[in-house]
Amino acid sequence: MYAFIEMKRVLTAAVLIPLVLLLIFKASPLQMTWVVGLVAELALWEYLALADASGAKTPRIAVMIAVAVLFVVVFRRPDFLGPLLGALALGLFILCAFRSPLKRVLPDAAYSIFGLLYVGVPLTTLPPLSEQENGPSLLLFLFLVVWAGDIAALYVGRAWGRRKLAPSISPGKTWEGSVASVVGSVAIGLALVLLAAALSRRNGGVSILLSFPGSIMGWVALDVLLNVAAQVGDLVESALKRGAGVKDSGALLPGHGGMLDRIDALLVAAPVLWYALLLQQSF
Repeated sequence: MYAFIEMKRVLTAAVLIPLVLLLIFKASPLQMTWVVGLVAELALWEYLALADASGAKTPRIAVMIAVAVLFVVVFRRPDFLGPLLGALALGLFILCAFRSPLKRVLPDAAYSIFGLLYVGVPLTTLPPLSEQENGPSLLLFLFLVVWAGDIAALYVGRAWGRRKLAPSISPGKTWEGSVASVVGSVAIGLALVLLAAALSRRNGGVSILLSFPGSIMGWVALDVLLNVAAQVGDLVESALKRGAGVKDSGALLPGHGGMLDRIDALLVAAPVLWYALLLQQSF
């Protein structure tokens, strides 16, 4: 049984990874926004199902429309994100106030608005990341760091994990797996930076595929930061699922669960990368 589940996991990854790489290196800004927006809607639907399983009854269609509006406006005018988010949150609160039974107004509104913050806003950082001068390199770095950490944690934790990391949230996660996750992320991130440097030297100082300007130690530090963010993202979603009494957020991706299960780490890691980039550009 385990071998069958593992095979489904590998086959799903074999299909998804090339598609993600194609998106990173070939998609236009508009195509990137459309695809990430679709992923956001699928993950949001699963999140709202978790919210409803926790006792709420969220206005799902309205929340999904709000996230779609978020992507459209951020694509056109990213500087409008703050005011737009406030307007959408207020609109959802008013809707729940008139739609939900009085005892459920607050939880319905809270779960709905949190869906914008938890799923919508983090994923809106991916299209702007792709539009940076070294956007494809940044996205590749982000995805590979998250994937490598997840794989290392899974297999090392399964083989040698003894001490529980957060037993009340995710009993299967261990400190051994967590440390292996950091090591795996640093290894793949360092390999990418060194590969970019080698390609740059080979092409007379210009790398046509990868670009990681700055010091190697800076990228290693970012590597560790992204890994910690990804692990936190994984634990946060585990807490949501445990609170709702479900094992997976869905069954969309064979061997991986739902879309939310697959991108939970990115929901924290992606905005961390975006804000780290903004911080770097401010100095």
